[in-house]
Amino acid sequence: MSKVAERPSLADRFSYSVSWSADDEGFVATVAEFPSLSWIDGDRRAAEDGLVALVAEVLEDMGQSGEPAPEPFGQRTFSGKFNLRLPVGLHRELALKAEREQQSLNTYVVSLLARRA
Repeated sequence: MSKVAERPSLADRFSYSVSWSADDEGFVATVAEFPSLSWIDGDRRAAEDGLVALVAEVLEDMGQSGEPAPEPFGQRTFSGKFNLRLPVGLHRELALKAEREQQSLNTYVVSLLARRA
């Protein structure tokens, strides 16, 4: 008999990250959609669970005050395009390197970004 998974709550859909902090001597959980919120705990899982609970409380408060909640990154639609301003010298250098690689500037820059992401 298979168990049907429950749909995750809105608080569960956000982009959480947990890392060790020597300064805080504990695990620090953060959430990309709410950059001002964090939770510190000596246990990694407890840090994330604490922050998820805090986000749920914040979402409830936002709902009661009529404030819209941010859209989780995993639900956002991206066009694949963005404008980038860079120094003229860097633009020239990238164009030259792309030409040497026999690639368009766009393809060359995308490959550089993909290696760093």
